[in-house]
Amino acid sequence: MLVSAKEMLTKAKAGKYAVGQFNINNLEWTKAILQTAQELQSPVILGVSEGAGKYMCGYKTVVGMVNGMLEELNITVPVALHLDHGSFEGAKACINAGFSSIMFDGSHYPIEENIAKTTELVNTCNILGLSLEAEVGSIGGEEDGVVGAGECADPDECKAVADLGVTMLAAGIGNIHGKYPENWAGLSFETLDAIQAKTGDMPLVLHGGTGIPADMIKKAISLGVAKINVNTECQLSFQEATRKYIEAGKDLEGKGFDPRKLLAPGAEAIKATVKEKMELFGSVGKA
Repeated sequence: MLVSAKEMLTKAKAGKYAVGQFNINNLEWTKAILQTAQELQSPVILGVSEGAGKYMCGYKTVVGMVNGMLEELNITVPVALHLDHGSFEGAKACINAGFSSIMFDGSHYPIEENIAKTTELVNTCNILGLSLEAEVGSIGGEEDGVVGAGECADPDECKAVADLGVTMLAAGIGNIHGKYPENWAGLSFETLDAIQAKTGDMPLVLHGGTGIPADMIKKAISLGVAKINVNTECQLSFQEATRKYIEAGKDLEGKGFDPRKLLAPGAEAIKATVKEKMELFGSVGKA
């Protein structure tokens, strides 16, 4: 069954490793991630953006698909189903649909409004036993229409939001979604250190995990990051494997491609990417 991300992230923060959040977009992606987590005995968080939720026919459909897979694939590792970069209305919709974890991204609001909306969701999630992620300082790049320049969060604002009782906090430290440009300045560890000093045991979240060098990932974990989001790298590996399959011309004697065979190489590529990241994050064997 789906679980809150609270326990897995508390353990990760104390154990100096990070749990991977891997975004899902269809059945093949979800199956590949769950099978890899089970094989490696790693806890995992399945991220769903609002755009991906709409594509997969709504949040209730996503919940039904994931719950069905947990049973049919005999998944025993902890799995959280998490709304990624949710709006206030999207967060409430996912709560009603049966998600076990929610992210409300109020970083684009003035801090007072971000606090007010987050407070309402804290109260709801506490009653229902769901984990809640909040954000301060928008993450760079663009994801499902959410755009940020990669600014660094104010540690005092981070403390104000953390003190509301959220489960985890995403704070901008110069990270961005998508591919990192060649002139990227890198993560601001000074900001991250200051945020951890203000927020204590609060698990911190690093968005934009694709393209961040391994040494930076490990240092971020040592400074309190307990959840790292990966999406673009899975998209790129899926795309490349699918492209190679199509170029090989393996259709059904001119009748087109069997979709099960067409998507299989991409799913295997995602498994390899997820395995690589779980090993880097240190979550293997931590289920």
